Amino acid sequence: MAEDRIYKTNQGNEPFRFNDAVARVFPDMLRRSIPGYAASIEAIGSLAARYVRAGTNCYDLGCSLGAATIAMLQGIEEPGCRIVAVDSAPAMLERCKQVVGQDTCLHGLTTDVDFVLDDIREIEFVNASMVVLNYTLQFVEPADRDTLLRRICEGMNEGGILVLSEKVVDENPQMEKLLVNLHHEHKRRHNYSELEISRKRAALENVLVPETVAAHRARLQAAGFLHSAVWLRYFNFVSIVALR
Repeated sequence: MAEDRIYKTNQGNEPFRFNDAVARVFPDMLRRSIPGYAASIEAIGSLAARYVRAGTNCYDLGCSLGAATIAMLQGIEEPGCRIVAVDSAPAMLERCKQVVGQDTCLHGLTTDVDFVLDDIREIEFVNASMVVLNYTLQFVEPADRDTLLRRICEGMNEGGILVLSEKVVDENPQMEKLLVNLHHEHKRRHNYSELEISRKRAALENVLVPETVAAHRARLQAAGFLHSAVWLRYFNFVSIVALR
């Protein structure tokens, strides 16, 4: 696994981009930057086994290197299913094809996967039993989030499930300050320097736009999802499940 040292030399004066440099070190970046990430991926596989129905579609929106796609592939137990893995970054999608292809061969998995280079706002959702937005919605313009969630819900079958993982902000400024400090401490424990932490935060400014848990759940309800709950929270990172 290549080590993430992008912001050891990059000063963070350019916005964060999912380019070749990020794709090369992305697994290490996720491991060291997002507490609870491995648990969210593990749960996606378990939820796929429980909710994906025969002959339906699953969507991994903002698939990056395919961790959620692989989790669904390994979890799906029904025949005739298809996973649509979507990303707008060519570097990420190309590497995703390689990673998923290797895992598919290694484990003899048979579910079809379509790799789509596109903006997730342009995707048509059809006959979906499972949709995953794993730390993706936060990179979508806030003004477009309501419409995207509504379109996803409309394309899902009754009983389908959405997994929405996000970095959030707390409604209480004092608690938000504590959670941010705890997250930075987590990064320091994983050998990011203060300079790297500061530079990456600057690069993500206005690129990653977080919201509160309440805002996410209100949006899901307005989009048409019948039930939602936070099933995982680690500092200011949460994963929400919503049922159609």
